[in-house]
Formats: sequence, structure tokens, C-alpha cells
Amino acid sequence: MKLNKVLIPLLGPLGFLVFWWAATIFFSSSKPMAGYFAPAEAFKAAKEMIASGALNVHTIDSLRRVGVGLGLAVLFGLPIGLILGGSKLFERSAGLFFQLLRMVSPLSWMPLAVIFLGIGDAPAYFLLAFSGVWPIIINVAAGVAALDKRWITLAKSMSATKFEILVKIVLPGVVDHLLTGVRLSVGVVWIVLVPAEMLGVQSGLGYFILDARDRMAYGELVVTIVYIGFLGAALDYWARWLRRKWRRQ
Repeated sequence: MKLNKVLIPLLGPLGFLVFWWAATIFFSSSKPMAGYFAPAEAFKAAKEMIASGALNVHTIDSLRRVGVGLGLAVLFGLPIGLILGGSKLFERSAGLFFQLLRMVSPLSWMPLAVIFLGIGDAPAYFLLAFSGVWPIIINVAAGVAALDKRWITLAKSMSATKFEILVKIVLPGVVDHLLTGVRLSVGVVWIVLVPAEMLGVQSGLGYFILDARDRMAYGELVVTIVYIGFLGAALDYWARWLRRKWRRQ
């Protein structure tokens, strides 16, 4: 049983490696460049990158941008979600507007972000926050709507102020929904990160992919893509752990 717990999770990665190896062999006959993306080339590049620490600085900068973008998403998404879920008037008047904004791809804002914010970290922060704010708004609003109204009625009967109701009842009641929104937001922000780091920054995993392409270091490019996937999975695991820890309290 314990052996199965170890082996079963390995089936997916092993299957991916077999598919990757077979695909490079299949395409090499018609596209010689496919050989540069073979697993053997990637493993060779990975050893060199680990020895040199090539991705260390880029990883730190990418995680910093994700942290800032996610923090801004929570900072704006939490109050908007609270108001949207708690006020029928606000929901009717602004709900359609938020839906229209939500349906616009964050990458569509790239030209405007560069025009108004320049190049560098500022437009990247904006795109990450804009992409990550919607899951938080939607989940927090759903959490407010799902609150047992009898709690609020009871608090009012005991002369609780609006601030006390917010702090003692509403916020604790929506934390689980907020953490669900954070997990979804992490996934969206991580996907948007790579194109966001193509807006003139000089570091980050998205920048490194472009740099590897320009240097024709295709092995490094493939390693970075796989590394981004593993790092994103680790962030998702962190978000799930955070939610589980809250539920156990």
C-alpha cells in the first residue's frame, strides 16, 4: 500500500517523459531542430543550470512579483467582494460592469499598461493584480451571500456596531471563501506572470525564457518551462495547505 502511494504519483511524470522522448524522435525526421528539445539535451542543460544557479535570481524576482500582485489582488478584491455580496444595490448597479471587466483578458491591457505605467515592474504588477482580483471578488461575495443572516440579526439585537459585525462575524465567515479565491488567483497570476515579465523587465522566469530563445539555448528554454510548471504546482500546494490549516482551527 505504501509502495503504491509512492509509485502512482510517478506514473504521470514518467508518462510525460516517454511522450516527450517519442515526440522529439518523431519530429526530428522532418524538423531537425526538434532534437535540441530532446530530454537528453534538457537534462544536460539542467545540470549546468543547477551548478551555476542560473535561475536563482530569476525565481526570486518572479516570486516577488507574484507576491506583490497577489497582495494587491487581495487588498482590492476583499473590500469589493464584501460590498458586492452585502449590498443588493451595489450588486445591481456595478455587477454588470465588473463582469465586463472580468471577461477582458488581462493580456489585452498590456499596451495600455506600458503607455501609462512605462516598462518594468509597474505594468507587471498591474497585470498580475488585475488577473488575480476576480476570483477573490467572486468568492468573497459568495461567502458574504452564504452567511447565516440570523448571526447578523442576533448581533444587531445585542447592539453590535457595523464595525463589530464586520470584524466578528462577516470576516471570519468569509475566510474559507477568501482562501479558495486566493488559490484560484494564484493559478491565474502564475499563468499571466510569464507574458507580464516580457514588458521590459531585466529578470524573472518570463525574461529568462526570452533570453534563452535569443541565445538559442533551447535546452535551457525547455528546462525553464518545466521548472515553471513545478514551481506553479508548489504554489498551488501552498494555497491548498493554507486553506486546510484554516479549516482545522
